Amino acid sequence: MARGLTPAPSTFAGAVLADIDWAQPWFAPWQQRGEQVAQDALRLHSVAQALNHLSRHESHSTPANQFVAQSELPTTQAYEDFIFQHGRVPTRDGLHDFFNGLCWHRFPLAKQRLNALQAAEIAHQGVGATRGPVRDALTLFDENAVLLQLPDALWQALQARDWRRLLVDQRAQWQDVHIVLFGHALLEKLVTPYVSITGHVYRIAPEVDARHDAALDEWLSRDLQPEKLATKPFEPLPVLGVPGWWPANEAPGFYDNAQVFRPKNRGAIL
Repeated sequence: MARGLTPAPSTFAGAVLADIDWAQPWFAPWQQRGEQVAQDALRLHSVAQALNHLSRHESHSTPANQFVAQSELPTTQAYEDFIFQHGRVPTRDGLHDFFNGLCWHRFPLAKQRLNALQAAEIAHQGVGATRGPVRDALTLFDENAVLLQLPDALWQALQARDWRRLLVDQRAQWQDVHIVLFGHALLEKLVTPYVSITGHVYRIAPEVDARHDAALDEWLSRDLQPEKLATKPFEPLPVLGVPGWWPANEAPGFYDNAQVFRPKNRGAIL
């Protein structure tokens, strides 16, 4: 159980929020908002109400959208289109939608941009058996993106899937890396971490003041363009390989697991 959180009755699906270990390095940037929202959700028995409660008490970076119960989403309407049309985010009680709501609070402009692009694609193509390259990329970004601002040498090693050069030989350079886990499905998986969890890296431009959320949010809202997304501008990264994030990766042999740290000639982890 996470420190300081009181478990809710087992009938409340959001009781799993008490299992989040906010001391883990990947959750640290989310802790200030997340721990309070989790406690409120456990008290109110509603993730949506807890997220709205945060909206009323934050003076900045507050999403314009309201969080509502999943039951408000008509069965005949796409989730993304409903948000775009009504400004309400259907929210289930559980880890997945909890982290989605936190991302709406932390990066409201980027989330609005993702939603607007999804709605535009739906309006243009409808909802079919396949999403198309832009919607696929939008969904991948929303669910699994890792935002990285890193030196060129590390970026080149990542593109080459040269894991030893990236994570062992140039390990000291990671002190100059800024990393943000944006994808809410990725955050959900890391509540119970396992070595093969892989995010999709989207590179932050070097001129962005990425350590300030508002600046990063504003840049993302401009940089997320359909033409760029259609090229799938992502690189795979097993996130527990990030230096300092997982005790086992202090041993260089940790990166020899080719089932997780796959060489490029075996295909991307996408």
